[in-house]
Amino acid sequence: MTSAHSRVSFSGIKPSGEVHLGNYIGAIKQWVTFQENMKPGDVLIFPIVDLHAITVPFEPLELRERLVDLVCWLMASGLDPKKVIMFVQSENPDHPYLAWLFNCITPMGWLERMTQYKDKARVQGQRVSVGLFDYPSLMAADILLYDTHDVPVGEDQKQHVELARDIAERFNRLYGETFRVPYVVLREEGARLMSLQDPTKKMSKSDEDKAGCILLKDDADTIRQKIKRAVTDSGNEIHAGKDKPALTNLMVIYSEFSGKSLQEIEALYQGKGYNEFKLDLAEIVVEGFAPVQEKYRALKKDQAAVGRALSDGLKNARAISSEKIKQVQKAMGLEK
Repeated sequence: MTSAHSRVSFSGIKPSGEVHLGNYIGAIKQWVTFQENMKPGDVLIFPIVDLHAITVPFEPLELRERLVDLVCWLMASGLDPKKVIMFVQSENPDHPYLAWLFNCITPMGWLERMTQYKDKARVQGQRVSVGLFDYPSLMAADILLYDTHDVPVGEDQKQHVELARDIAERFNRLYGETFRVPYVVLREEGARLMSLQDPTKKMSKSDEDKAGCILLKDDADTIRQKIKRAVTDSGNEIHAGKDKPALTNLMVIYSEFSGKSLQEIEALYQGKGYNEFKLDLAEIVVEGFAPVQEKYRALKKDQAAVGRALSDGLKNARAISSEKIKQVQKAMGLEK
C-alpha cells in the first residue's frame, strides 16, 4: 500500500435536492476550510455522489439539473477546482467496480446493522431497494479508492465510515495490505443545523414546512421572512443551552456567519430580545449569501467553466483510482 500524497481527505455530497443552509454550514463551508488549511502535497477529494442519489426514487432530468446546480454552488462558495479534485462519481467506473468486489467479501450482517438502512426499511418494507441496502459498500469504495486518511462527516454518516474501516481491514487480512484504514473526522458545531420551525428535526429541503429551511437560492426578502417566522423558546433572553434549542439553532447560524462565539453573541444581546436578534441575524445571513449568490449566477451563465472543472477533476481522480484498482486486481488474482 503506497501513496505519494502527504494526506488525503475525502467527503462526497449527493445532488438530491436544492442546496440549503444546513448543507452550506455543515459541509460546504467546512470543505472550504479544509482547502484553505491544506499543506503542500495534500489532496482534497470532493465528488458529487450521484450513484448514491439514485438509491431512492428520482426524476432523471431533475438529477442532472441538480448536479450541475450543486457544482455551481460549490464553486461559488469557494471550492477551487485547481486546488481540490471535484468530479461526478458515476463518470469514474472504478467506484462501482470496487464496490462489487467489496460486496463479495462483506457479510450481509454488516450491512443489515446499518441504522440508516434499518430506519428506511421500516418505512418502505419490501419496496426498499438493493441499492439502498448496499449503499455503505459503495461508500466504502468511494473512500478507499484514494488511500484516504480523513473522512469529514456528520454524526449520521459515522457508522458508514466505520464500516469502510472494517471492510478495509477485512480485505487486508484476506489479500494482503492494500487499503489504508481511514479516520472518521466528525464535523464540529453547526454540522447538524435544525429546522427553523422544529428544532428537533434536521434542516431539510424535503421538510413539509418550507419555512423551516433556508435555501441558498432564496432572495433577501425570503430569508428575512423565514428567520422572522423561525420558532423561538419561552422567555426572551438571548442565551444558548439545552433549555433553548430553537434559539441555540439560530445562534449557531449567527456564529457561523459572524465568526463570533455563542458566548460573545450572548454578551452582545444581553438585555435585548428575540426581535432585535432575529432582525440582525437576517441581515447577517443576507449579506453572507450575497457574494456567493452573485458568483453562482455568473457560473450558471458559464457552463463551459463548470464542465472544464469536472473534466479536470475526473482526470485527476482516475489517475489515483486506476492505480488502486490495479493493486486490488493483483491482490485478488484478477490482473490481466
